[in-house]
Amino acid sequence: MTLLVDTVFDLDALLTDEERGWQQRARAFATERILPVIEDDFENAHFRRSLVPELAAEGFLGMHLSGYGCAGAGAVAYGLVCHELEAADSGWRTFVSVQGSLAMSALHKHGSEEQKSEWLPRLAQGEAIGCFGLTEPAGGSDPAAMTTRARRDGGDWVLDGVKRWIGLASIADVAVIWAKDDDDVVRGFVVPTSTPGFAATPIAGKLSMRASIQCDVVLDGVRLPAEAVLPGAQGLSGPFACLNEARYGIVWGALGAARSCLEAALGRARTREVFGAPIGARQLVQGKLADMFVEYEKGMLLALHLGRLKERGALTPAQISAGKLNSVREALQIAREARALLGGDGVTSAFPVMRHLANLESVRTYEGTDEIHQLVLGRALTGIAAFS
Repeated sequence: MTLLVDTVFDLDALLTDEERGWQQRARAFATERILPVIEDDFENAHFRRSLVPELAAEGFLGMHLSGYGCAGAGAVAYGLVCHELEAADSGWRTFVSVQGSLAMSALHKHGSEEQKSEWLPRLAQGEAIGCFGLTEPAGGSDPAAMTTRARRDGGDWVLDGVKRWIGLASIADVAVIWAKDDDDVVRGFVVPTSTPGFAATPIAGKLSMRASIQCDVVLDGVRLPAEAVLPGAQGLSGPFACLNEARYGIVWGALGAARSCLEAALGRARTREVFGAPIGARQLVQGKLADMFVEYEKGMLLALHLGRLKERGALTPAQISAGKLNSVREALQIAREARALLGGDGVTSAFPVMRHLANLESVRTYEGTDEIHQLVLGRALTGIAAFS
């Protein structure tokens, strides 16, 4: 399946055969299984859970992890899958991110062998769904100020607190919950969602990410055995390592939404006639399309560079911040330009642009706002932290 944007800039030439295989599989899945239903699902705020085992069968869940039934794919291959899924809808790239880059990565990086063996194969096969509880109602940009507590009670841990904007929590089988212990050290806990005291409620009234699920979570005396703690995580470096995995996926994913908007604008430019000619024949329109295309391809080259760095083990948090900031910012601008070129029809569900634009506003906020990533880069450039 050749896209219009691919005919001008041959990015595929920079990929391996294996990477192109993952890309084409994800593109086919998005085209055949997500696109036919996504407008209705977005309109009805419906998460189509039946697609989860199908995603698992393609190997997409935790695909960048090794062992425990995971595919062990490279970073670029994972990025390309994120790109193709988000070209259909941000909600489905978000699902793969929450499942694989957050919940599964937390277990893979920080869990005990028993925790890994119990949960990772089930999560990879889509037999279980995971979530990642870090953000709280007072704000997500300052996780050090979290109020969720984990206290020792004999040989057990007891968790109390509230989390917000937790993806998949109401349908999850297991949650990775981050809380401060009695020494104010951030610890991670593996919490089966059937545990008494765990409650998740989907957030209503969303005008973005409507085909996805985000929840409020209440932890009311959630009692866990000692072995529920993630042994490899102490301090904020534990959750941050997982957030960087998710942010990396966004670098690629947001550009998938941008590509979808650019493709819609290109198609319309060739067919919509004004003043006796297609609008694509007008210099102003061609200038806008060219600018959109250039920013899209620059973003893709940056994503590819970051992927190669990640595969060498050389990718830094500041580099990820540069990618996330650029991809989402440029994707939003491309979506806005595409909406304008589509005219009044651009605000209808006949085209995917307004849906992508609404979704990207959420993507802009989660896994670090623009401002947080600017401050990360500012610290890297100056050596001075300006977070407070």
